[in-house]
Amino acid sequence: MKQPAPLDALTAALRRLPGVGARTAQRFAYHLLQHDRDGATQLAQALAQACARIRHCARCNTFTELEICETCSSPRRDPSLLCVVETPADQLTIEQTLSYRGLYFVLMGRLSPLDGIGPRQIGLERLLERAGDGVVREVILATNFTQEGEATAHYIGELLRARGLAVTRLARGVPVGSELEYVDPSTVAQALRDRRSVTEDDARGGAT
Repeated sequence: MKQPAPLDALTAALRRLPGVGARTAQRFAYHLLQHDRDGATQLAQALAQACARIRHCARCNTFTELEICETCSSPRRDPSLLCVVETPADQLTIEQTLSYRGLYFVLMGRLSPLDGIGPRQIGLERLLERAGDGVVREVILATNFTQEGEATAHYIGELLRARGLAVTRLARGVPVGSELEYVDPSTVAQALRDRRSVTEDDARGGAT
């Protein structure tokens, strides 16, 4: 039996979510239309509003409704510290530790040549400009401890050190292969406190 075109379109849209396959997307679509049409309408409206109103902060690249996000514009933050993370979810995780009072730069991704994601796609030029503003004294590399996240940290660290900046990396309190979004705040807080300098050996051979 052929499904109505709008139902096919809804299923295809739901499949774009991470971890959602064809059968799961179809189940979600059927549930919304059969049992929760009010929820479906609310979801559609919330998505439309988010797409229309959410932009990237002009300084740190995170999601915001403002030209400059509240974190970047806060006088209570330490502008000499810049923490580099992969996603806004990672930024939120670090904020929940209540142990970091510096500023951020959100890459919105990580280096992955096989997927066509290079320095331009993660805004590396903007990061270098931001870190070289004359105010930043230490850059904390808080990319995830995955293979791509480590490679991204090493690449960025080498470029920043060449510009005379102090570069540190989250300590190994964060498990290898993990993503910050799924690590408990106390572990991330400890990793921030125990962050280490990024050395020449790290840049050449990887962190140990």
